[in-house]
Amino acid sequence: MNYYIIPLAIIGFFLFIKFFFVVKQQTSAIIERFGKFHSIRNSGLQMKIPIVDNITGRINLKIQQLDVLVETKTKDDVFVRLKISVQFQVIKEKVYDAFYKLENPHDQITSYVFDVVRAEVPKMKLDDVFERKDDIAIAVKQELNEAMINYGYDIIKTLVTDIDPDLQVKEAMNRINAAEREKVAAEYEAEAERIKIVAKARAEAESKRLQGQGIADQRREIARGLEESVDVLNNVGINSQEASALIVVTQHYDTLQSIGEETNSNLILLPNSPQAGSDMLNNMIASFTASNQIGEEMKKQNAKKGIGKKKPDA
Repeated sequence: MNYYIIPLAIIGFFLFIKFFFVVKQQTSAIIERFGKFHSIRNSGLQMKIPIVDNITGRINLKIQQLDVLVETKTKDDVFVRLKISVQFQVIKEKVYDAFYKLENPHDQITSYVFDVVRAEVPKMKLDDVFERKDDIAIAVKQELNEAMINYGYDIIKTLVTDIDPDLQVKEAMNRINAAEREKVAAEYEAEAERIKIVAKARAEAESKRLQGQGIADQRREIARGLEESVDVLNNVGINSQEASALIVVTQHYDTLQSIGEETNSNLILLPNSPQAGSDMLNNMIASFTASNQIGEEMKKQNAKKGIGKKKPDA
């Protein structure tokens, strides 16, 4: 009799163990009784009838992510690969639909993503695909939500995580970008060069203006000095013509002295002789005399013509 008790106890122990089972957090277990759906058990310690009840499957209630790689063509005939990341979750109240209505939910979601992307991207040019990737993601989310909500799946968010054009297209885009940047750099360099030229021209103009002003001031002082010199010579009985000639001769010899004192000056050949000073003085007096005679003659002619006379008052 004792030989039967031990095997029965062992069988009873295993049946007792099979009576209890544990469901993890954020998970639901599907219980079938004799192959027919019986109940859905949530997280915690649960019970079932061994042999009669069977755990057919477990559904993950966490947010999951599915990455779908789609290759399609843009409006400007450029092939591009887009990586669409779909974040979805099984609705707790619709675990039955999620388990029994879809054989493979990942394939179902992938098919809808392909359909939406290949319907939206061919309407856009390649640059627009980069700029409007959020619009593509929103369109995918709306389409998936409408389709998958009936199967117990909630689409949390869709993201366009990568846009990868053909290699040659990327190289061409990089060249265009580089050329554009070089163009902008050339424009800035040309503008900087123009500013330098304008600033240099202004500086030269200011320098010339100041130089001219200096020369004018110098000549004005020279004229004032000559005027004073002539007045001094007139006071000692030398007339204006002789005084002017004497001043010019004096400046001539001062110039020769200045050239001789300059050690770095080049060789200058000037006609010179003992009578050169006397000849120069006589020539200057003669020229001044002739100039005065011409001036007196012009005044007489103007007087005959009535030029310079005041008109009588009416």
